[in-house]
Amino acid sequence: MRILFDQGVPVPLRRFLPGHSIVTVFEKNWNTMENGELLRMAEREGFNVFITTDQNLKYQQSLRERQLAIVVLMTTSWARIRRQTDVILETINVVRPGEYREVTF
Repeated sequence: MRILFDQGVPVPLRRFLPGHSIVTVFEKNWNTMENGELLRMAEREGFNVFITTDQNLKYQQSLRERQLAIVVLMTTSWARIRRQTDVILETINVVRPGEYREVTF
């Protein structure tokens, strides 16, 4: 599965998501894009999942008819995220295109 990490998602998380191809917004040089444009580019490039810590995304963007799944981590704290990597991996493995899921800590 192709996964795009938004800014704010701790990069070390990629080590805990085996079997997935992970790229960051920064690595794609998309770090200056607004959320709508970023989601469109991610879909155009064939990403399956967008992982973000932006809890306002669901209020800022129409998430209907999205071609990629959106997973929101409800914290930016690596220490808290690190303790829940199994939950994040499970969420990524079951989420479907167009779905929106929040992972609470």
